[in-house]
Amino acid sequence: MKIAFIGTGVMGAPIAGHLARAGHHVTVYNRTRAKAEATGLPVADTPAEAARGADAVVTCVGNDADLAGVTFGDDGAFAAMREDAVFIDHTTVSADIARRLAESRALVVDAPVSGGQAGAEKGQLSIMCGGSADAMAKAQPVMEAYAARIVHVGGAGAGQQTKMVNQICIAGVLQGLSEALRFAQASKLDLDKVFEAISGGAAQSWQMVNRWPTMAKDEFDFGFAIDWMRKDLGLALDEAKRNGSVLPVAALVDQFYAEVQKMEGGRQDTSALVRRLPR
Repeated sequence: MKIAFIGTGVMGAPIAGHLARAGHHVTVYNRTRAKAEATGLPVADTPAEAARGADAVVTCVGNDADLAGVTFGDDGAFAAMREDAVFIDHTTVSADIARRLAESRALVVDAPVSGGQAGAEKGQLSIMCGGSADAMAKAQPVMEAYAARIVHVGGAGAGQQTKMVNQICIAGVLQGLSEALRFAQASKLDLDKVFEAISGGAAQSWQMVNRWPTMAKDEFDFGFAIDWMRKDLGLALDEAKRNGSVLPVAALVDQFYAEVQKMEGGRQDTSALVRRLPR
């Protein structure tokens, strides 16, 4: 397939690489051209140039404003896309802009991902999708090049709402894990033995298996930054105001993350939440 990939950051660049290795013809665009050139793939000067004649256009940018900027307008992808081309967005954004995009074109999938930088690099992302059945049918073969799991959740915006569910869960788990680790340290327990004892039971989680050892060593350089998590939790809290749900723990953890940002930890990964708790 001929694919345009817009946004070659820490997530987008490895995804674009997987598409190229799968045999697709990939043209990339990035606001900072050097990042696009670093992929070794053909580089377009504008999103519209990248999208012209493509079978699929894939985006992985920063936020709602970035996504609007690369899709709408004279230089945006939508101005140049074929009617039968599918648009796949992997950015974590609001459900509102996901619906706006779907209203603009027939074949649009909002497809935020989970798995972080490591999942992107290994081609083992979990993708939660919103959109029509026709759009999903065209998007599926593209996403299979870099996904371990692809789930069509519902209509436009459902993928973004599911990503919000994902981030709400992570926030609560990491706060519990942070408190448990500090409790074990205060009790002067052997942290490796504690991990061995509890990681095979009901307390086990992905965060525990992958972050307990590194949190114990004060290592927090694993890709998904606190700055990004706060953006995602902000989207969830805004959506909760619209749908009437109550998120007291997510709101509290969001403020805890703000404290870590003030400790100059905004670029550290989300497990740095433990830093705000005294040893």
